[in-house]
Amino acid sequence: MSNLKQPKPTLTGQRFKTRKRDEKERFDPTQFQESIVQGLNQTGSDLEAVAKFLDASGAKLDYRRYAETLFDILVAGGMLAPGGTLSDDMTRTEFCLFTAQEDLETMQAYAQVFNKLIRRYKYLEKGFEEEIKKLLLFLKGFTESERNKLAMLTGILLANGNISASILNSLYNENLVKEGVSAAFAVKLFKSWINEKDINSVAGSLRKVGMDNRLMELFPANKRSCEHFSKYFTDAGLKELSDFARNQQSIGARKELQKELQEQMERGDPQKEIIVFTREEMKKGNMSEQAMINIIWTSVMSCVEWNKKEELVTEQAIKHLKQYSLLLKAFTSQGLSELSLLLKIQEYCYDNIHFMKAFQKIVVLLYKADVLSEEAILKWYNEAHVAKGKSVFLEQMKKFVEWLKNAEEESESEEEETD
Repeated sequence: MSNLKQPKPTLTGQRFKTRKRDEKERFDPTQFQESIVQGLNQTGSDLEAVAKFLDASGAKLDYRRYAETLFDILVAGGMLAPGGTLSDDMTRTEFCLFTAQEDLETMQAYAQVFNKLIRRYKYLEKGFEEEIKKLLLFLKGFTESERNKLAMLTGILLANGNISASILNSLYNENLVKEGVSAAFAVKLFKSWINEKDINSVAGSLRKVGMDNRLMELFPANKRSCEHFSKYFTDAGLKELSDFARNQQSIGARKELQKELQEQMERGDPQKEIIVFTREEMKKGNMSEQAMINIIWTSVMSCVEWNKKEELVTEQAIKHLKQYSLLLKAFTSQGLSELSLLLKIQEYCYDNIHFMKAFQKIVVLLYKADVLSEEAILKWYNEAHVAKGKSVFLEQMKKFVEWLKNAEEESESEEEETD
């Protein structure tokens, strides 16, 4: 056995030097801000030069990391603190959106600067939308002139599809709505949007993000009426927007009524009660009989589970409509209402392919139930039908129309003989 002492075991291992690129870089926008501010001070109010400077700087500066800083400077001249005030300890520039002239032409030129920047650096798109959402929430921290410029710019950007209309969600902030900031901002925004495009552009964009029925929410709850909205925006020179909002509210109210009628039918409420309720709603909503018969038809056809087999669905439809003939008759007292119902039936049978062969039988049933008159049917057949399934339905109706004409001629000759 050796007398030599065994060395004590030691922990061994290799030490690795951390690569600089693996170290998490500290978020420090100071240097970035200084570079942007310096460049903007040099280019001044020449927006062509500003666009070129921003294009070139993207290759040297980290736009991806400091996107919010970049947009804050371009809009307000420096970094914005929560609430919309400028951070005191940071470098600023006098050349930004908020210090520019308050006119549409200047705002269009600024929109071009943002458009070019985002086209060049596509990854800034999401950050830019987030910036606009944030700026809208900060509106109370800006002056009236700054708000007006931001509103005009936002309207132009929305018109040209540079940002999504979903950014308008920020305007529904309770405090902004309560103090009337949202409505005043919306006036300037929609004016510049419609000036750039038209009301159809506004309507399409709002529908796309499900905001076409939310315009009333720009006002506090106690002022959230169609009348107040209409007066406010019409007085501000935006009658097109007032008409659009009124139309949307009307569509919304009709959908609610249709749903309510459907529920009453599904519960099996007596038809006389449904008629009384419908007449009250018609009066309340100042609706025409033609509009009401369309809603009733949709409710009647939606309150049942239809058979998928073509040969069985006709029989089911006849039985079901017979049950509601009293309700249909109550709202077809005018020739125009009868025609409206006929067109609705034509469209329904065309859009629901299992009903294609049922059209003639439905019309005959409603004729026998005194819902549709021979005058209305003949007018529909001769001139008032629509293109949907026209050849199929006219062919189906041919024999019945001939019978109606013969019956009419016989009736006329009998009257002559009596005379």
